[in-house]
Amino acid sequence: MSVRPSSVVVVGAGVAGLSAACALTDSGYRVQLLERRPYVGGRASSYEHPGAGEIIDNCQHILLGCCTNLVDFYRRLGAEDQIQWFDRTIFIEPGGRQTVLQSNELPAPLHMSLAFLRAPAFSATDKLAIVRGILSFLKDVPPETTETFAHWLVRTGQTESATERFWKLVLASALNEDPEYISLHYAAKVFREVFLFSARGGQMGIPRIPLSDLYGRAADYLNERGAQIHLRTPVDSIRQLDGLWHVAAGNQVFTADAVVLALPFESMQKLRAALPQNEQAEVLFQKLQGFSHSPITSIHLWFDREITTLDHAVLLDTPFHWIYNKSRLQPEIRNGAGCYLELVVSASKALVPIQRQEIIDLAMRELPRFFSAVTSAKLDKAAVVKEVRATYSVRPLLDEIRPGAKSPWPGVYLAGDWTATGWPATMESGVRSGYLAAEALTRDAGHAKKFLVPDLAPTGLMRLFR
Repeated sequence: MSVRPSSVVVVGAGVAGLSAACALTDSGYRVQLLERRPYVGGRASSYEHPGAGEIIDNCQHILLGCCTNLVDFYRRLGAEDQIQWFDRTIFIEPGGRQTVLQSNELPAPLHMSLAFLRAPAFSATDKLAIVRGILSFLKDVPPETTETFAHWLVRTGQTESATERFWKLVLASALNEDPEYISLHYAAKVFREVFLFSARGGQMGIPRIPLSDLYGRAADYLNERGAQIHLRTPVDSIRQLDGLWHVAAGNQVFTADAVVLALPFESMQKLRAALPQNEQAEVLFQKLQGFSHSPITSIHLWFDREITTLDHAVLLDTPFHWIYNKSRLQPEIRNGAGCYLELVVSASKALVPIQRQEIIDLAMRELPRFFSAVTSAKLDKAAVVKEVRATYSVRPLLDEIRPGAKSPWPGVYLAGDWTATGWPATMESGVRSGYLAAEALTRDAGHAKKFLVPDLAPTGLMRLFR
C-alpha cells in the first residue's frame, strides 16, 4: 500500500503554485512554498513603478463567470468580495458612438441576441456573418486539427469589419494571440463557454485591489494554516535521497515526501540540469521546446481631470483594444484627484520594439478620437509595461505536447497554465493545474481528494447541445 506523504515542497508561487499549496495545506500536508521573486502571484502581481511612483498591476487581469475554479480559489481565500462583476460590455467607435452588449431574459444561447441585433457597430452584413460563425459553434467544440482561427474566418465568410470589430477583439484578446496562430479548437471552446452556454459565463470580473494585494490573501491563508513561504529562494537542484526529495536553494536544503513544480514552461527548461535525468524527462523537455510566448502591452496614463465615467470599454478601429478606468475600478486606493486609465493591447508583437515615448504619443493621439475630454486634460505622468512573456501561444495541436500533472519523476508533479488543463493560457488554467497536481498527489498516496470544480453547465436551449 502507498504511504501517504506528509510533506510537500511547492516550487513557484504564481497562481498555479498558490492554488496547489492551498489545496494541499487544507488536506493536512506540511507545505513549504519556494519562490525566487520577493513576492507571490507570479505574472499576476503589482509593484511601484519606478518612473511613475504609482502602484500598478503588471497587466490588467480579469476573470469571467465561466472561470469556475478561479472563482472557487478566491472563495477559498475569502477574497471573492474583492471582485467587481459586470454584465455588459461597451464597444466605442471613433467619435464616441457606443454599442452595448448585455444579456436579456431569453434562454441561452439567445440571451444576448436582442442587444446584438440592435448593435450599431455592426452592419447587417456583419451580423449575418457573425451569426453564421456562431451557428458553427453551437453543436460542439471542433476537435484539435491544424486549422487556425484565421482559416475559419475565411471559411465561414466573415466580413472584414466583423473580423476586426468582433472576432479579433473578442477571441484574439481572450487568447492573447493573432488569428493566424490561434487553435480553432480553443477559439470555439472559449466562445461557447463565454457567450453561448449561459449569461453567467460571460460576466466579467475585475479585482478592486492591486493584484499583489489580492494574491497576498493566499500567502496569509497559507501562513495561518502553518505553511512556510520562502521568498527570494531560487532552486538550484532537486534530487531524491533515501526516499525523500531534497530541494536545494542556495545554502538551504528543503526535504519533503513530494514536490510540485509550479513553474512557467521556460523556467522548467532552465531547471533541466537540476533534475534527475531519464528517458521520460528527455521526452518532456523535447515537448517544452514546442511552446512559444505572446506579449501583452499596457499603457498607464494619469490625467489631471476626469476623462470618462465608464469603468471599462472595448475600443474599435484603433491599435488599443481595451480601456480600464482604474480610478473607478479601484476607488479605495485611487482616491486622489484626476483620472488613471490603463490601455491594453493583446498579442502586442508590433509594440514590443517601439520606444516608450512613441507608444505614449500614439495613445495620446488615439484617445481623443473616443473621449473628447482628453484634448483639454493634462497628462501628468505615464508608464508603459511590456509583458513579453505574458502568455503562451495557443497554437493548433498544442494539446499534443501539454503534459499532465504526473511528471517523469515519481513523487514530483507538474502545475502551470501550460499543462494539460483543457483551458488556454489564463488564470483559470493556472488554478486548474494547481488543483490537478494536488489531486494527482493525493491519488498516488492512496487517499484521493477532489479539488477541481466542474465547468458551468449549459443553460436554456444550450442543454440540447451537450
